[in-house]
Amino acid sequence: MNDPWYKLRAFTEARIGQGAAGCSMPTAAHLDFQVAHALARDAVLRAWDVRKFEEAIAFLEQPILTLATQAVSRKQYLQRPDQGRQLNDLCRRQLIESGHTPSDLVFIMSNGLSSTALMNHGVNLLLALLESQVKTQLSLGPICLIPDGRVALSDSVGALLGAKMVIMIVGERPGLSTDDSLGIYLTYGPQEGRSDADRNCISNIRPPHGMGYRAAAEKTFYLIDEAFLRGYSGVLLKDEMITTETLAPSETVRIIEGIS
Repeated sequence: MNDPWYKLRAFTEARIGQGAAGCSMPTAAHLDFQVAHALARDAVLRAWDVRKFEEAIAFLEQPILTLATQAVSRKQYLQRPDQGRQLNDLCRRQLIESGHTPSDLVFIMSNGLSSTALMNHGVNLLLALLESQVKTQLSLGPICLIPDGRVALSDSVGALLGAKMVIMIVGERPGLSTDDSLGIYLTYGPQEGRSDADRNCISNIRPPHGMGYRAAAEKTFYLIDEAFLRGYSGVLLKDEMITTETLAPSETVRIIEGIS
């Protein structure tokens, strides 16, 4: 192919160097685009089987809370972002009356805008995070599984559980290059009214094409250590971690198959 952009395809998943058939795209490129669009739509619209996920992590022998937001359906969650930022009244009362012991860390897992991401990578990422957590002296609260949650949901959940820091693992908005990317959002001192400027984000966790599970866990606990040391997270907390590995080929954590 004579298109000088074609060689750059080896370095990016962006749709460049697609070629041309007259004034149109080649058939193969057009069909590939249609497939990618369908996968992205499926990731957004698909419901998360939270019970199946709960069964998949039962072997971890960690306390698990399955909660619900104010969004009563996937459609409502997509149309009303505000309802994905709050627990429903029943679950809110459940946390208030639960009597859970305050902890240093609370993990929250939600499908967010990509159920595919959580089904493909959620268990393995959580496993890597827990392996890193046991090396620290930080206490861990219950793992919260919350379908159809937005990132700001972590503020109220973390505050109600008395967590010093909340870590939310959430499916990221899919694009035409990927439909299964996970993100991690960290908030020190969670309380209602926090803004996104108070959080740190680790994005594009999706081995083998993005950040690997161990690399994400190491980055997460670097930021956790820095947040506890400085007493804040967010834009004031700079990532100065020296890293040599961000992709997945050298993964050494235990890997189990994704949940379909």
